[in-house]
Amino acid sequence: MDSKLKILLVEDNPADVDLTRENLESSKILHELYTVPDGVEAMAFLKREGPYADVPKPHLVLLDLNLPKKDGREVLVEMKADPDLRRIPVVVLTSSQAEEDVVKSYDLQASAFVTKPVNLEGFGKIVRGIKCFWFSVVRYSPE
Repeated sequence: MDSKLKILLVEDNPADVDLTRENLESSKILHELYTVPDGVEAMAFLKREGPYADVPKPHLVLLDLNLPKKDGREVLVEMKADPDLRRIPVVVLTSSQAEEDVVKSYDLQASAFVTKPVNLEGFGKIVRGIKCFWFSVVRYSPE
């Protein structure tokens, strides 16, 4: 069995993708990071459709809320309604600080809600914190 943890990052901002990748790569956790730029691609990846037919099921999804084509809220609804996807932990990682987004995300069964900081140092701390908790503390169920 492959011991690398699989992470799907759903993010339309290339700079945030790069920052997340760099901070995860500096960690000691063996992982594979997959990225998609919108909610439509995220669902295709998760359902292993089209060009994603051979991708692995992720252990964790890092999900931006404000995405083109299909936003993060819609992705959460679809994931949690699907018996094959509902157990995958979803960390909402967004620039939104709106209380309604926090409440709605948890109502839609997000595992955590994290607001992206505005500076690089803060962003690095957030990604390292996610990595530490989700990959050092949390136990995953077998597929």
